[in-house]
Amino acid sequence: MSQPQTARQATPRHYLMCRPTYFDVNYAINPWMDPDKPVDTDLAIEQWDNLRRLYLEHGHTVDLVEPLEGLPDMVFAANGATVVDDKVLIARFRHRERAAEAPAYHRWYTSHGYAEVASAEYVNEAEGDYIVVGRTVLAGTGFRTDPRAHAEAEKVLGVPVVSLTLVDPRFYHLDVALAALSDTEVMYYPGAFSEESLAVLRELYPDAILVGDEDAEAFGLNAVSDGRHVYLPETATGLAEQLRAHGFEPVGIDLSELLKAGGSVKCTTQEIRHRATA
Repeated sequence: MSQPQTARQATPRHYLMCRPTYFDVNYAINPWMDPDKPVDTDLAIEQWDNLRRLYLEHGHTVDLVEPLEGLPDMVFAANGATVVDDKVLIARFRHRERAAEAPAYHRWYTSHGYAEVASAEYVNEAEGDYIVVGRTVLAGTGFRTDPRAHAEAEKVLGVPVVSLTLVDPRFYHLDVALAALSDTEVMYYPGAFSEESLAVLRELYPDAILVGDEDAEAFGLNAVSDGRHVYLPETATGLAEQLRAHGFEPVGIDLSELLKAGGSVKCTTQEIRHRATA
Protein backbone atom coordinates (compact mmCIF):
# COMPACT_ATOMS: atom_id res chain seq x y z
CA MET A 1 0.00 0.00 0.00
CA SER A 2 1.48 3.37 -1.04
CA GLN A 3 2.13 6.02 1.58
CA PRO A 4 0.17 9.30 1.36
CA GLN A 5 2.20 12.08 -0.26
CA THR A 6 3.48 14.77 2.10
CA ALA A 7 1.91 18.14 1.36
CA ARG A 8 4.36 20.44 -0.36
CA GLN A 9 5.18 23.76 1.25
CA ALA A 10 5.73 27.02 -0.58
CA THR A 11 8.71 29.10 0.50
CA PRO A 12 8.56 32.90 0.14
CA ARG A 13 10.94 34.00 -2.61
CA HIS A 14 12.56 37.28 -3.62
CA TYR A 15 12.29 38.05 -7.33
CA LEU A 16 13.63 40.79 -9.58
CA MET A 17 11.60 41.65 -12.67
CA CYS A 18 11.60 44.28 -15.41
CA ARG A 19 8.43 45.78 -16.89
CA PRO A 20 8.28 45.20 -20.68
CA THR A 21 7.74 48.90 -21.40
CA TYR A 22 9.93 48.77 -24.51
CA PHE A 23 9.29 45.15 -25.48
CA ASP A 24 9.48 44.42 -29.20
CA VAL A 25 10.94 41.89 -31.61
CA ASN A 26 13.07 43.89 -34.02
CA TYR A 27 15.97 41.46 -34.37
CA ALA A 28 16.40 37.68 -34.24
CA ILE A 29 18.93 36.06 -31.92
CA ASN A 30 17.09 32.78 -31.31
CA PRO A 31 14.90 30.48 -33.45
CA TRP A 32 11.66 31.77 -31.91
CA MET A 33 12.15 35.44 -32.89
CA ASP A 34 10.61 36.77 -36.11
CA PRO A 35 10.85 40.55 -36.62
CA ASP A 36 8.14 40.31 -39.29
CA LYS A 37 5.58 39.05 -36.76
CA PRO A 38 3.64 41.90 -35.10
CA VAL A 39 4.04 42.42 -31.35
CA ASP A 40 1.45 43.95 -29.02
CA THR A 41 3.52 45.70 -26.35
CA ASP A 42 0.46 46.72 -24.32
CA LEU A 43 -0.69 43.11 -24.18
CA ALA A 44 2.82 42.01 -23.19
CA ILE A 45 2.70 44.48 -20.29
CA GLU A 46 -0.72 43.22 -19.22
CA GLN A 47 0.37 39.57 -19.30
CA TRP A 48 3.61 40.35 -17.45
CA ASP A 49 1.70 42.29 -14.79
CA ASN A 50 -0.60 39.32 -14.23
CA LEU A 51 2.45 37.19 -13.42
CA ARG A 52 3.88 39.81 -11.09
CA ARG A 53 0.51 40.06 -9.32
CA LEU A 54 0.36 36.28 -8.88
CA TYR A 55 3.78 36.27 -7.23
CA LEU A 56 2.66 38.98 -4.82
CA GLU A 57 -0.62 37.20 -4.06
CA HIS A 58 1.34 34.06 -3.15
CA GLY A 59 3.49 35.96 -0.67
CA HIS A 60 6.63 36.55 -2.73
CA THR A 61 8.64 39.77 -2.84
CA VAL A 62 9.02 41.39 -6.25
CA ASP A 63 11.50 44.18 -6.88
CA LEU A 64 11.72 45.98 -10.19
CA VAL A 65 14.68 47.11 -12.27
CA GLU A 66 14.03 50.12 -14.48
CA PRO A 67 13.53 49.22 -18.16
CA LEU A 68 15.76 51.07 -20.62
CA GLU A 69 14.65 52.29 -24.01
CA GLY A 70 16.41 50.46 -26.82
CA LEU A 71 16.67 47.22 -24.84
CA PRO A 72 13.50 45.32 -25.84
CA ASP A 73 14.66 42.05 -24.22
CA MET A 74 15.39 43.55 -20.82
CA VAL A 75 12.04 42.13 -19.63
CA PHE A 76 13.87 38.79 -19.51
CA ALA A 77 15.39 39.60 -16.14
CA ALA A 78 16.59 36.05 -15.51
CA ASN A 79 19.43 36.74 -17.94
CA GLY A 80 20.81 39.69 -15.99
CA ALA A 81 22.50 38.08 -12.98
CA THR A 82 22.79 34.97 -10.82
CA VAL A 83 22.53 35.44 -7.06
CA VAL A 84 23.45 32.87 -4.40
CA ASP A 85 23.97 33.77 -0.72
CA ASP A 86 23.76 37.49 -1.68
CA LYS A 87 26.76 36.99 -3.99
CA VAL A 88 25.96 38.46 -7.39
CA LEU A 89 27.46 37.39 -10.70
CA ILE A 90 26.43 39.83 -13.42
CA ALA A 91 25.92 38.38 -16.89
CA ARG A 92 28.02 38.98 -19.97
CA PHE A 93 25.76 38.65 -23.01
CA ARG A 94 26.80 36.89 -26.20
CA HIS A 95 24.88 39.22 -28.54
CA ARG A 96 25.58 42.94 -28.79
CA GLU A 97 21.84 43.67 -28.89
CA ARG A 98 21.62 42.77 -25.18
CA ALA A 99 25.07 43.80 -23.95
CA ALA A 100 23.91 47.04 -22.32
CA GLU A 101 21.57 45.16 -19.99
CA ALA A 102 24.50 43.93 -17.87
CA PRO A 103 25.58 47.37 -16.59
CA ALA A 104 21.95 48.16 -15.70
CA TYR A 105 21.78 45.10 -13.44
CA HIS A 106 25.17 45.92 -11.96
CA ARG A 107 23.90 49.40 -11.04
CA TRP A 108 20.75 47.95 -9.50
CA TYR A 109 22.62 45.59 -7.20
CA THR A 110 25.28 48.05 -6.11
CA SER A 111 22.67 50.76 -5.47
CA HIS A 112 20.65 48.32 -3.34
CA GLY A 113 23.50 47.57 -0.98
CA TYR A 114 24.85 44.27 -2.29
CA ALA A 115 28.52 44.16 -1.34
CA GLU A 116 29.68 41.21 -3.44
CA VAL A 117 28.89 42.05 -7.07
CA ALA A 118 31.16 40.63 -9.78
CA SER A 119 30.98 41.24 -13.52
CA ALA A 120 31.63 38.13 -15.57
CA GLU A 121 34.83 37.75 -17.55
CA TYR A 122 33.37 35.05 -19.79
CA VAL A 123 30.06 35.02 -21.62
CA ASN A 124 27.29 33.75 -19.37
CA GLU A 125 23.61 34.56 -19.62
CA ALA A 126 22.94 34.16 -15.92
CA GLU A 127 19.80 32.23 -14.97
CA GLY A 128 19.17 31.59 -18.62
CA ASP A 129 21.94 29.00 -18.35
CA TYR A 130 22.42 28.71 -14.58
CA ILE A 131 19.70 26.80 -12.75
CA VAL A 132 20.16 26.73 -8.97
CA VAL A 133 18.99 23.45 -7.41
CA GLY A 134 19.56 23.53 -3.68
CA ARG A 135 23.30 24.08 -3.20
CA THR A 136 24.21 23.15 -6.78
CA VAL A 137 24.20 25.18 -9.98
CA LEU A 138 23.35 23.27 -13.15
CA ALA A 139 25.11 25.20 -15.89
CA GLY A 140 24.24 25.06 -19.57
CA THR A 141 26.48 25.57 -22.56
CA GLY A 142 26.29 24.88 -26.27
CA PHE A 143 24.63 28.01 -27.64
CA ARG A 144 25.11 30.99 -25.35
CA THR A 145 27.25 30.54 -22.24
CA ASP A 146 30.99 29.98 -22.65
CA PRO A 147 31.98 26.70 -20.93
CA ARG A 148 34.84 28.58 -19.24
CA ALA A 149 32.21 30.62 -17.43
CA HIS A 150 31.19 27.59 -15.37
CA ALA A 151 34.42 27.58 -13.34
CA GLU A 152 34.07 31.33 -12.92
CA ALA A 153 30.55 30.90 -11.53
CA GLU A 154 31.73 28.23 -9.09
CA LYS A 155 34.45 30.55 -7.80
CA VAL A 156 32.26 33.66 -7.50
CA LEU A 157 29.14 32.01 -6.10
CA GLY A 158 30.93 29.48 -3.90
CA VAL A 159 28.78 26.48 -4.80
CA PRO A 160 29.40 23.42 -7.01
CA VAL A 161 28.65 23.84 -10.70
CA VAL A 162 27.66 20.91 -12.94
CA SER A 163 28.09 21.44 -16.69
CA LEU A 164 25.40 20.34 -19.15
CA THR A 165 25.55 20.60 -22.94
CA LEU A 166 22.52 21.68 -24.98
CA VAL A 167 22.24 20.33 -28.54
CA ASP A 168 18.87 21.55 -29.89
CA PRO A 169 18.91 25.23 -31.00
CA ARG A 170 15.23 25.62 -30.09
CA PHE A 171 16.32 25.11 -26.49
CA TYR A 172 19.15 27.60 -26.64
CA HIS A 173 19.17 28.32 -22.90
CA LEU A 174 19.08 25.80 -20.08
CA ASP A 175 16.00 27.48 -18.59
CA VAL A 176 13.86 26.41 -21.54
CA ALA A 177 15.06 22.80 -21.22
CA LEU A 178 15.16 22.25 -17.45
CA ALA A 179 13.56 23.70 -14.33
CA ALA A 180 14.20 23.34 -10.61
CA LEU A 181 11.15 22.22 -8.65
CA SER A 182 12.70 22.03 -5.17
CA ASP A 183 16.14 21.81 -3.60
CA THR A 184 16.39 18.20 -4.81
CA GLU A 185 13.96 17.86 -7.75
CA VAL A 186 14.01 18.94 -11.38
CA MET A 187 12.07 18.45 -14.58
CA TYR A 188 13.65 18.45 -18.03
CA TYR A 189 13.28 17.69 -21.73
CA PRO A 190 15.68 14.87 -22.67
CA GLY A 191 15.85 15.88 -26.34
CA ALA A 192 17.61 19.13 -25.47
CA PHE A 193 20.75 17.49 -24.06
CA SER A 194 23.81 15.60 -25.25
CA GLU A 195 24.03 11.93 -24.32
CA GLU A 196 26.78 12.68 -21.80
CA SER A 197 24.66 15.33 -20.11
CA LEU A 198 21.65 13.02 -20.03
CA ALA A 199 23.76 10.47 -18.19
CA VAL A 200 24.68 13.13 -15.62
CA LEU A 201 21.06 14.15 -15.14
CA ARG A 202 19.91 10.55 -14.75
CA GLU A 203 22.52 9.96 -12.08
CA LEU A 204 21.80 13.18 -10.16
CA TYR A 205 18.00 13.14 -10.50
CA PRO A 206 16.77 9.59 -11.15
CA ASP A 207 13.21 10.60 -10.23
CA ALA A 208 13.06 13.73 -12.37
CA ILE A 209 9.91 14.59 -14.31
CA LEU A 210 10.64 13.97 -17.99
CA VAL A 211 8.78 16.34 -20.28
CA GLY A 212 7.52 15.48 -23.75
CA ASP A 213 7.97 17.33 -27.03
CA GLU A 214 4.67 19.20 -27.03
CA ASP A 215 5.01 20.67 -23.54
CA ALA A 216 8.68 21.48 -24.09
CA GLU A 217 7.85 23.36 -27.30
CA ALA A 218 5.16 25.25 -25.37
CA PHE A 219 7.98 26.48 -23.08
CA GLY A 220 6.54 24.47 -20.20
CA LEU A 221 10.02 24.13 -18.72
CA ASN A 222 10.49 27.90 -18.59
CA ALA A 223 8.84 27.69 -15.21
CA VAL A 224 9.29 28.99 -11.67
CA SER A 225 8.64 26.90 -8.56
CA ASP A 226 8.32 28.07 -4.97
CA GLY A 227 8.31 24.48 -3.72
CA ARG A 228 4.56 24.07 -4.05
CA HIS A 229 3.25 26.33 -6.82
CA VAL A 230 4.80 25.92 -10.26
CA TYR A 231 4.17 28.91 -12.50
CA LEU A 232 4.30 27.84 -16.14
CA PRO A 233 2.73 28.57 -19.54
CA GLU A 234 -0.94 27.64 -19.48
CA THR A 235 -0.61 25.77 -22.77
CA ALA A 236 1.66 23.12 -21.19
CA THR A 237 -1.35 21.12 -20.05
CA GLY A 238 0.27 17.69 -20.08
CA LEU A 239 3.09 18.92 -17.88
CA ALA A 240 0.56 20.48 -15.51
CA GLU A 241 -0.97 17.03 -15.02
CA GLN A 242 2.46 15.53 -14.38
CA LEU A 243 3.14 18.17 -11.76
CA ARG A 244 -0.17 17.51 -10.00
CA ALA A 245 0.68 13.81 -9.88
CA HIS A 246 3.88 14.74 -8.04
CA GLY A 247 2.06 16.89 -5.48
CA PHE A 248 2.76 20.30 -7.00
CA GLU A 249 0.15 22.94 -7.75
CA PRO A 250 0.56 24.19 -11.34
CA VAL A 251 -0.37 27.82 -11.96
CA GLY A 252 -0.93 28.44 -15.66
CA ILE A 253 0.08 31.81 -17.10
CA ASP A 254 -0.51 33.40 -20.52
CA LEU A 255 2.70 35.10 -21.66
CA SER A 256 2.05 34.55 -25.36
CA GLU A 257 3.40 37.96 -26.41
CA LEU A 258 6.72 37.46 -24.67
CA LEU A 259 6.95 34.00 -26.20
CA LYS A 260 7.40 35.74 -29.56
CA ALA A 261 10.88 36.65 -28.33
CA GLY A 262 11.62 33.15 -27.05
CA GLY A 263 10.87 33.67 -23.37
CA SER A 264 8.20 32.91 -20.81
CA VAL A 265 7.76 32.69 -17.03
CA LYS A 266 11.30 31.91 -15.88
CA CYS A 267 12.90 34.25 -18.40
CA THR A 268 11.05 37.16 -16.79
CA THR A 269 11.99 36.15 -13.25
CA GLN A 270 15.39 36.50 -11.64
CA GLU A 271 15.60 35.02 -8.14
CA ILE A 272 17.60 36.76 -5.43
CA ARG A 273 18.82 34.08 -3.04
CA HIS A 274 19.88 35.47 0.31
CA ARG A 275 22.49 34.19 2.70
CA ALA A 276 20.92 32.05 5.40
CA THR A 277 20.92 33.63 8.85
CA ALA A 278 21.10 31.70 12.11
